Amino acid sequence: MNNDPVDVLIIGAGASGAAIAWSLLETRMRILCLEQGDHLPDKDFPSRHEDYEIARYGAFSCDPNVRRLQQDYPINSDDSCITPVNWNGVGGSTINFLGHWPRMRPSDFRTKSLDGVGEDWPLDYHTLAPFYDMNDHNTGVSGLGGNPAYPDYKPPHPPIPIGKLGQTLARGFNEKGWHWWPSDVAILSEDDDGRQKCVNAGTCDLGCAAGAKGGTNFTYWPMLENAGVELRTRARVREILVDESTGFATGVLFHGADGRVHEQKAELVIVACNGVGTPRLLLNSKSRLFPDGLANRSGKVGKNLMFHPLTGVAGVFEEPMKGHEGPMACSILSQEFYESDPTRGFVRGYGLHSGRSTTPMTYALGGYGIDSPIPWGAEHREIMDNVYPYLAGLTVVTEDLPEEHNCVTLDPDLTDSDGIPAPKITYKLGDNTRAMLRHGEDRAKEVLLAAGAKRILTKGDDKVWWRAGWHQMGTCRLGNNPETSVVNSWGRCHDVKNLFIVDGSIFVTAGAVNPTSTIQALALYIGDQIKTNIATLFD
Repeated sequence: MNNDPVDVLIIGAGASGAAIAWSLLETRMRILCLEQGDHLPDKDFPSRHEDYEIARYGAFSCDPNVRRLQQDYPINSDDSCITPVNWNGVGGSTINFLGHWPRMRPSDFRTKSLDGVGEDWPLDYHTLAPFYDMNDHNTGVSGLGGNPAYPDYKPPHPPIPIGKLGQTLARGFNEKGWHWWPSDVAILSEDDDGRQKCVNAGTCDLGCAAGAKGGTNFTYWPMLENAGVELRTRARVREILVDESTGFATGVLFHGADGRVHEQKAELVIVACNGVGTPRLLLNSKSRLFPDGLANRSGKVGKNLMFHPLTGVAGVFEEPMKGHEGPMACSILSQEFYESDPTRGFVRGYGLHSGRSTTPMTYALGGYGIDSPIPWGAEHREIMDNVYPYLAGLTVVTEDLPEEHNCVTLDPDLTDSDGIPAPKITYKLGDNTRAMLRHGEDRAKEVLLAAGAKRILTKGDDKVWWRAGWHQMGTCRLGNNPETSVVNSWGRCHDVKNLFIVDGSIFVTAGAVNPTSTIQALALYIGDQIKTNIATLFD
């Protein structure tokens, strides 16, 4: 192991870490990425095996508290109605994300000015637009240009077919006169640069066996490794070190694959550990200069945690919907109720996402969390024969407003396998979100009935989905004021001039769309700003 000092040290090999490494290639600096998980070969993806569905409930669960692998860290979610889910390894959660790829909308960056809630971002949609485009090209995004919900742009590949399920639901939206559009997806609709187009296996969350899904293991990392970026796996960072005389970060301490603690020095440190892992690392990095955690003089590290609370409604139709055929989460998307309307009784809005059905065993077990398994016997046979094949559903994806009491802290007792304190999540739904969910559920029912559903199925309670914590945002927010934010408008920590953060933790607001497209566009933007300001980077 070569622990010589490097120019750039990136912590985390997921969506944002890979994107900023690619952006910095042209500087010809020595770049090292430390990743606490492994580089999983695609031959070992569960999607390549006959018993693939079982993996959702064990070693390939999206929930680290279920997986309990050595590279995972446990998360205490006892005081939360949503638990964070992730994947630790090269590619991060793009290994088992579903590839839904909407951009944030212009209003998402100006909620304070427009609606009096949250805070305005120190940058806007149009600043990020060229980086959205660049990332879409690198990732291999499929979609249809001309969506009236957005300023004009065109994905590089044609849209994924929306299938019979999408066509049926589209008729319902048309009947109501409401917006819908084929989903942008990080999934290839046609072969591209050695990658195969989608084969409609419906196993997106179990590692894409075809390589069609735009996880960074298939997109950025082959380019990075060919360019000489050093990737060190099974390297869990324990602490970011700081020089008490200068206030600059000097590198990290990390647990290596050999079981020992190593020091790695660097001129520039970039954190890319997601909205839970990043505040956890900063809070664990205490020193005389930063007794409350690194870069935390504002006290905002870990505060304002945002998810996207979800609920769903399904309709049972007369004809089979073939919902298990095709990419799992990607068919059509409606943003009819995305912007604020004071007549609705809440601020901001939500999207109605049409996802396809889960595979049969997963459906029978009640979904990914085994929440409500179908009973055995005659009722089981009835549901699997006369309900499951005929289902089409809509997911209500709500905007989550930033609130300081929703936060990530360190658990006093729980640790990972290396003895590092684990994160504790404190989170509850606001009244605004509850009103939004009720409104969205009612509108989803209307669409399904308009589309011809003969029966509507709902959860029957006001609880959100427990394992809905894919999208972790806001815990180290961007801002121009060091008293109310952790990093400046281009990701540099206010308190530590050579420390940058590039993941979803820097989001100021959450929008009501999946964040990965925006996370990577932000990482590319921050990389561009580092290059632009390279001569005065630490001033």
